[in-house]
Amino acid sequence: MAVKNDNLEKTLKIAIVLTFIFFVIEVVGGLISGSLSLLSDAGHMLRDALALFISFSAISIAKKLPTPTKAFGYHRAEILAALANGLLLAAISVWIFFEAYSRFFEPKPVESATMFVIALAGLLINLYVGYKLHGSHDLNIRSAFMHVVTDAVSSVAVIFASIWIFFTNQAIIDPIVSAVLAFLILVSALMIISDSIHILLGFAPKNISFEDVINSIKKSKGVKDVHDVHLWTLCSNINVIDAHILTDRTKITQLEAIKRQIKKNLEKYNIKHTTLEFECEECSGSIKTKAIRH
Repeated sequence: MAVKNDNLEKTLKIAIVLTFIFFVIEVVGGLISGSLSLLSDAGHMLRDALALFISFSAISIAKKLPTPTKAFGYHRAEILAALANGLLLAAISVWIFFEAYSRFFEPKPVESATMFVIALAGLLINLYVGYKLHGSHDLNIRSAFMHVVTDAVSSVAVIFASIWIFFTNQAIIDPIVSAVLAFLILVSALMIISDSIHILLGFAPKNISFEDVINSIKKSKGVKDVHDVHLWTLCSNINVIDAHILTDRTKITQLEAIKRQIKKNLEKYNIKHTTLEFECEECSGSIKTKAIRH
């Protein structure tokens, strides 16, 4: 497993460097060629580079052991980076929208040949990175892979626009394509911002049914009831839960068996930190509360 992780980190490093370098190339190429759609595609490249960096950070951070003053380590750093990423992408998309609007009424000349060559190279970079990331079961890597795939589609759109301009000399297609790409960037940015805030506020994971988690706990033999449940997300691939378990079992060995069964039942929800407080029937009346969703 360690070798596999090392290879994955190496792949991510290469992918990050290639993607960021080509982001710079597309920005320069967009300014030289006058292509706004190429600059929009550069925005997608920046999103990919940041998504890959977050995935790499998640793997690296996971290796760092927590300390007495940092109980969960630095996992939240990934979410802070994601929030900054989303805000930056939103700002970029808004700028592209305004620029596309002005160019729609006053199209500017575009060097289609330069636009085509750079967009084609960007497509090849995306295909290479996508090939290297394809097949991973890690949630972060799969998310980064989908970012790369969507960027490959945007590169195809820019290539189409460059060919259209070359044969028709209708530069108006450039702001049209750039506006579409900016919209896709904005949608992605808003999703990233929303998910980041959702996690930072300690809300329950969006992809998990709170009721299903409760029912999974209750299925464990010896569990009579569950209450005072707190379920939240630490980072993109770690969920946390604490709960009060009502049981009539009193022996330590019995309670340990119940705990092991509950943790096993919760594995499918990607819950990696579990804190359970066992209570006897006699004391349940004074503390039992309705399960709380955080």
